Amino acid sequence: MNNEKVKGGLNMEQKSETITIRKDTLWKYSTFILLGVVILGVLFYILPGNSTTGNVVQQPGQQLPTGPSEAIEVDIDGSPMLGDVNAPVTIVEWTDYECPFCARHFRDTYSTTLKALVEDGEINIVTKNYPLPFHAQAQKAAESALCARDQGGDEAYYEMHDLLFTSGVEGGEAAFKEYAQQMGLNANEFASCLSSGKFADEVKSDMAYGSTVGIQGTPGFYIGNGEEGYRLVSGACPASSFNYAIDATANGEPWGMVNCQPTA
Repeated sequence: MNNEKVKGGLNMEQKSETITIRKDTLWKYSTFILLGVVILGVLFYILPGNSTTGNVVQQPGQQLPTGPSEAIEVDIDGSPMLGDVNAPVTIVEWTDYECPFCARHFRDTYSTTLKALVEDGEINIVTKNYPLPFHAQAQKAAESALCARDQGGDEAYYEMHDLLFTSGVEGGEAAFKEYAQQMGLNANEFASCLSSGKFADEVKSDMAYGSTVGIQGTPGFYIGNGEEGYRLVSGACPASSFNYAIDATANGEPWGMVNCQPTA
């Protein structure tokens, strides 16, 4: 046996093994670091700013716009609607059922303020889908609401919509099927609709269309009417922000909003 030592107390065979182990360890660490950088990059690219509301926030040195924002046309044909079709003001919402900001909007603004305005005939709400890719259950949750609509119309759609926010989406498809049973829907028909992806393309189309009109995150809204167009409200803004936009629209006044604050 060759017991010849080299500097550092290791023979050449042992030294070679040590270097191999260190390279392997370095490769593993490098992989984990790279994966972490990619995940952080995706989050910062997709998430709508470092905001407590989910809206796009002002960056240092950025000059915020003032005055009314531009009104655009928004296509709402074929989308689920809650309320009187002839209501003077329409809120078009792009939502993600797994988004915490969307859940906050549902809890703090929709349930406390907007739902009553719908019932009074002052507004109607049109819902479109925007399932963010890092929310594992968001796509199928959106499909489940449309599968409910397929059986029971817009009334069933919004019943499922409410269940998805109040009971959560953590259980995935199994939970969505339970919600359908609670609603009294045909369980087999619902399960077939969901598993087949019958409305998968419709959900994706909603998201693609939202991106073309300026929706950058969830929740995102356009508020207005078919005559004067719609203006953007981004994020889970407080009820006061929505009341401002609704009142201005109803009165035919131009308005704007950035970071939940009126600009006009």
